[in-house]
Amino acid sequence: MIRDRGRIKWVSMMLPEHINLLRDWVKEDQYEEQKEMDEQQLEVMNATLSEAIEFDQFVTITHYRNRNYEIVIGKIHYWDEMVLKLHIVDHFEEVHRIPIAAIADIRITDM
Repeated sequence: MIRDRGRIKWVSMMLPEHINLLRDWVKEDQYEEQKEMDEQQLEVMNATLSEAIEFDQFVTITHYRNRNYEIVIGKIHYWDEMVLKLHIVDHFEEVHRIPIAAIADIRITDM
């Protein structure tokens, strides 16, 4: 019977630079591309955003950050028109500043 050591056998022949490059390659492989929004989606998101601000409702916002999509759940505290960012306060009283251009989806959440 052949006792193969699998990955251990190959790692010993690789330089540390090669191992780092392979790890970076695996990270880059998991990156997501930012999707373009059409006008209908923007109109629906604008209506949802206006309703959430007016009635002080919780929202779930999906936004693009650091080459991946992230989800934030909270209330819209403030909309900064100068820098075009939403200030959202989550359940832990942490403030998230999300650029309008990075938002992929806004939904009203029942809490």
